[in-house]
Amino acid sequence: MKVCQDRVVIVTGAGRGIGREYALMLAEHGAKVVVNDIGATREGHGADTSAAQSVVDEICAAGGDAIADYHDVSDWQGASRLIDAAVSHYGRLDVLVNNAGILRDRMIVNMEESEWDAVIKVHLKGSFAPAHHAAVYWRALSKKTGEPVNARIINTTSSSGVFGNIGQSNYGAAKAGIAGFTIIAARELARYGVTVNAISPHAQTRMTDNLRERTPEEIAKRDPRWIAPTVVWLAGEASTDVTGRVFEAGGGILAVMEGWHRGPCADPMDDPRQIGAVLTDLAARARRNADMRGNDLD
Repeated sequence: MKVCQDRVVIVTGAGRGIGREYALMLAEHGAKVVVNDIGATREGHGADTSAAQSVVDEICAAGGDAIADYHDVSDWQGASRLIDAAVSHYGRLDVLVNNAGILRDRMIVNMEESEWDAVIKVHLKGSFAPAHHAAVYWRALSKKTGEPVNARIINTTSSSGVFGNIGQSNYGAAKAGIAGFTIIAARELARYGVTVNAISPHAQTRMTDNLRERTPEEIAKRDPRWIAPTVVWLAGEASTDVTGRVFEAGGGILAVMEGWHRGPCADPMDDPRQIGAVLTDLAARARRNADMRGNDLD
């Protein structure tokens, strides 16, 4: 059984790494794939159409159906044209996978404004802009037909965003924003039949190659093929009842995040001279923040 038979799917940042694996597996399971990638470097510089086209060629050579797209998803008009390209070529759009991203890692004291702005723009705006234009299309379609559209948005967050990682304040802030955006968008778009979920992937790609040394066993566990099945299933019609969730996949992990919950409580106080002892006690009794593996910090 093919999970995404005849589903029209956009995958941003699909020229390499995780996005490439998504595109290939989606096509293998019957999807018609729009492979979006401007072909920039890991830091977001330059452009190269060969990255997206090579994935399209690979899909078509295997008997699948795909087209390349080179619009910048962090540009408002570019994101709109990406959605239009899918609808124009295939007659409709069923799924948007927001995967495009860059890295400009730096400690806060050394980070330049441009490094903050570039990462926030590509990740956070580059998820919102295509999602907005896709949602406008699906809302109009739902109102026209009087039926829910059974569509999907699948975003990409990160352990840097949900747990926190030193040296990635820009990237982590963007990814935390995407997790929050996912939850809110899921509630807003449910009325039109659109589910919204996010993936927190663990993979060995050019984005993570030089972050730290890993053993061959660790690298094998971080192959993108361990992440793609989750995305493919979420993109299919059978995932209608799953929305507003963040899934962690890859690196030997398959889990669902449980998000923020209220911890220890106290009676409200209006005296800053007395509240300090109460806040100190609340902080001491609360569960510790998580490390990058999702475990309590020591």
